[in-house]
Amino acid sequence: MEIAVIGTGYVGLVTGVCLSELGNHVTCIDIDDDKVSTLKQGISPIYEEGLQKLLQKNIAEDRLHFTTEYAEGLREKDLVYIAVGTPQNDDGSADLTSVNEVCGSIAYHLEHDAIVVTKSTVPVGTNEYIKDKIEAGLVNDVSIRIASNPEFLRQGSAVHDTFNGDRIVIGSEDDEVLEILEKLNAGFHLPIVKTNLRSAEMIKYASNAFLATKISFINEMANLSEQIGANIDHVAEGMGMDKRIGSAFLNAGIGYGGSCFPKDTRAIISVARDVSYEMPILENVVDSNERQRGVIVDKVMERFDSVKGKKVAVLGLAFKPNTDDIREAPSIAVTEKLLAEGADVHAYDPAAADNAKRVLSEQIHYAASVDEAVDASDIAIILTEWKEIKEYPIENYKKHMNYPVIFDGRNCFTLKEAKDSGIEYHSIGRPVVRS
Repeated sequence: MEIAVIGTGYVGLVTGVCLSELGNHVTCIDIDDDKVSTLKQGISPIYEEGLQKLLQKNIAEDRLHFTTEYAEGLREKDLVYIAVGTPQNDDGSADLTSVNEVCGSIAYHLEHDAIVVTKSTVPVGTNEYIKDKIEAGLVNDVSIRIASNPEFLRQGSAVHDTFNGDRIVIGSEDDEVLEILEKLNAGFHLPIVKTNLRSAEMIKYASNAFLATKISFINEMANLSEQIGANIDHVAEGMGMDKRIGSAFLNAGIGYGGSCFPKDTRAIISVARDVSYEMPILENVVDSNERQRGVIVDKVMERFDSVKGKKVAVLGLAFKPNTDDIREAPSIAVTEKLLAEGADVHAYDPAAADNAKRVLSEQIHYAASVDEAVDASDIAIILTEWKEIKEYPIENYKKHMNYPVIFDGRNCFTLKEAKDSGIEYHSIGRPVVRS
């Protein structure tokens, strides 16, 4: 099929590349000249495993193109995907500024009938609004039909998830549109859920809200376990064996971050507020996650009366491994607090350092390796469970640090490993290991 994808961010670029891999002809539209120029060279502006290889392959095979011009990008397209950002407003609601701009551009440049598919995460009812807005602004005598096709991709595993996910959700009020999109997505060989627009929109929000709830729940159990002498590893293992609960997302840590869970939990609370419905569970999930980000610094300050002048190695800045995204990452709050307390912060992340430099304080020193970050440090704090960090020999902390004290916000090491290494080790929901 002939497809246009508007937006080349995380969702749009992965969508465009993977649809072209199925054999479709895809043109990605973005108003950022520099980004489009980079993409035309086969260089991905985001860190995502396997993405650049597929990007280059489909450009070479003439199935994937990039442009800044809507007229070029929409020409003779059967499907038009909207995949622009919907960031959070101050009140927690979704900011639809980019969606509105895209609707105006589609209305002005569309020259033939098309199906408009919303990939962006949008509040319930937005697809109907998109249809009305585009139709109201149409310049040419064309008609549009609308569909919702929310994404369920994990950053760091987005390409893999596209071809190996749990399901594909398609929402529309038009049965023919559902059939067309079902046929298009059949190439991914995944179960397909067909429903109406509002249910498709709701599935996305409800899924992310539930996963956020599960994370906050296990973190609260971890905090309680520390107080009463339980081990959250054993608690989570016992819980996860119950098929009704499952083991996924039962890893205790310092909270969720990124572009999805924080934004989507607040957005669904905002949607509920608009219809005068209270969601106390999700409101507490958001509050719990905010508190959890401070747990690791609280542990540091409890152990040390002061960190003023101490060299602190912060290992991992991205909100999760295998991505360079630091949006809503715990590293933001952690480094701000450490600097406020007078610490000398040296950070290392294998992929997110460049993005971090644009967000974090200029006072932070950036290391080129774990060894460099921990060398002559007084405290090491693990914030992201990168493979490189998880597999870093624990005995090397003893070798490189002034006195090895590790605060592990992701429980990367077992208590036995910590004990055998002879280091002091603080983790989440587990007993402290003393050297």
